[in-house]
Amino acid sequence: MRGLKDKVVVVTGGARGIGNALSRRFAAEGAKVAIFDVLESEAQSLASELSDATHVRGYGIDITDLSVVRSSIAQVEAELGPIDVLVNNAGRNRPGNFVDTDPENWQLMIASNFVGPLNMHHAVLQNMTRRGQGRVVNISSDAGRVGSPNEAVYSGCKGAIIAFSKTMARELARSKITVNVVCPGPTETQLFRDVAGDGERGEQFRKAAVQRTPLGRMGQPEDVVGAVCFLASDDAAFITGQVLSVSGGLTMAG
Repeated sequence: MRGLKDKVVVVTGGARGIGNALSRRFAAEGAKVAIFDVLESEAQSLASELSDATHVRGYGIDITDLSVVRSSIAQVEAELGPIDVLVNNAGRNRPGNFVDTDPENWQLMIASNFVGPLNMHHAVLQNMTRRGQGRVVNISSDAGRVGSPNEAVYSGCKGAIIAFSKTMARELARSKITVNVVCPGPTETQLFRDVAGDGERGEQFRKAAVQRTPLGRMGQPEDVVGAVCFLASDDAAFITGQVLSVSGGLTMAG
């Protein structure tokens, strides 16, 4: 991709799943990558694997804590330089029939999937707007576009990310900052396995997802990275406020 070499990229939830694949791809493109994850040892281990510590670094961070986010962003900019690209990938899901869930569950989901990205935007955009350039790519979900049974609060948060991103794209356009959204469909990650469950139930859930997908397979984390890197690159300089599904055709919403 054009324009990613030497760019400073922050990937939240960057140690596992889609985030792991994103961290690897940005590093391969020559970017300086800050891997944010609550799993600090895994973030640092991946950073050590990918590069010497001057180009890829792992940070243990809970993005739901704004004060921690602010101090971590300041640390990244001191160590790697001004942030050029923010990828909000971190999130969690606790599936269940909505009427059987409780407010504690809702607040946990909202904090991870919506408040956390808000914190990241608020901390990173301060300097991006002053510099008059930047890219933001938010990882939502097709559940946020079309809904998903047993994922009501998760779907609501992901839908909120889409609406928020479109608003940010309008607010930030004059500062030459683009904001776009990538919506994965069912993808082979730990998050999917947590939703599907174990044993026969999990295998049936997975088969059903494959059967509903026109391309006839589950998504892999590596399927998502090309879309994200494209939207972060110079090739997407005139694209903002857009939502792209990476779902094997499972959803074809306009």
